[in-house]
Amino acid sequence: MVLEQSLRFAVPLADRFYVMEHGRIVAQFSAAELGTKMPMLNEFLGV
Repeated sequence: MVLEQSLRFAVPLADRFYVMEHGRIVAQFSAAELGTKMPMLNEFLGV
């Protein structure tokens, strides 16, 4: 398990992603789903 705040660092390493907010998992998805989850990730990450 790797806990990382930098998505760019984590993407090549991970096969599964979890989004945490205030200590709770609010989303989880596989690396294969990453492309479809980018709008949601941009909202969470404020990008």
